[in-house]
Amino acid sequence: MKNKIITFLICLIIIIILVFIGVKYNKKETTNNNLTKIKLAEVTHSVFYAPLYVAIEEGYFKDAGIDLEVILTPGADKVSAAVLSNTVDVGFAGTESAVYVYTGGEDDYLVTFAGLTKRDGQFILSRNCSSDFKLEDLYGKEILVGRAGGMPALNFLNAMKNSNIDISKINVNYAIDFAALSGTFIGGVGDYVNLFEPTATTVVNVGNACIVESIGKLSGEVPYTAFYARKSFLNNNQELLTKFTDALNKGLEYVRNNSNEDIANVILPQFPDSSLNDIIKIIDNYKKYDSWLETPFITEESFNNLQNLLLDNNLINEKVPYSKLINNLYD
Repeated sequence: MKNKIITFLICLIIIIILVFIGVKYNKKETTNNNLTKIKLAEVTHSVFYAPLYVAIEEGYFKDAGIDLEVILTPGADKVSAAVLSNTVDVGFAGTESAVYVYTGGEDDYLVTFAGLTKRDGQFILSRNCSSDFKLEDLYGKEILVGRAGGMPALNFLNAMKNSNIDISKINVNYAIDFAALSGTFIGGVGDYVNLFEPTATTVVNVGNACIVESIGKLSGEVPYTAFYARKSFLNNNQELLTKFTDALNKGLEYVRNNSNEDIANVILPQFPDSSLNDIIKIIDNYKKYDSWLETPFITEESFNNLQNLLLDNNLINEKVPYSKLINNLYD
């Protein structure tokens, strides 16, 4: 009798455990099924976008009911093409690509609904680290800047203009694809190169160059990297993208209110090839140059600054109305 009671109790315990596991499993599945998938094409993977990665790592998107899939898509032109072709839902790149699409006559054009960075995040790297750098040192030298018409190249040109540097005296190389800039420079091409972090620090650490200047400091404020979607997708999914924007805002708040070390620890899983100390230094640099927006709201003034860059470089014939291409989902 005693054995039967023991056997019964063991069976009962096993059943309770199985039921508990089943309920927990079903709850997890239900939670996952309740998340709405958003595919995001990011133009590059950089510590420059720390607030986005904080929002991912801290679970802000999941809390908002979003299953965010980030797809590396080097080059703003490729990001905009991915959005237009419905390969992804949201693009994360320079707002200039949305301007180009609109001026190109696309009916279902790209509308920007949230911003992240407010100035260029590149640094100029030099092979010559033996003397104090001044911008005039670029005269007669070759610098790799990426694709002509892209935000990195445009902000470099604007930085030179603001500093009264004669660009005609510099050999500006637009022929190297954005993703190949560091490898090409390490391979011996160019005297200088413009790079984002953590790539810039990686190149410095392997002994090929040193960082000599911040382009963002010299170029000024623009909606440098922002989030956009097709007009139709935004109209049909405004509530979802508002939740996306709110999650992003929490990432911006975290970066604003926490130490560099805390931020670095949160986003370290995003950069397995970088050391914690390197990421701390990079975050410090981006904070020092005031790289991130306070909120995801994009002002008309910064959008006009961007369009002035495009006009100065003959990339558009006239300005596009702010109300057409900017629909802030953060009030």
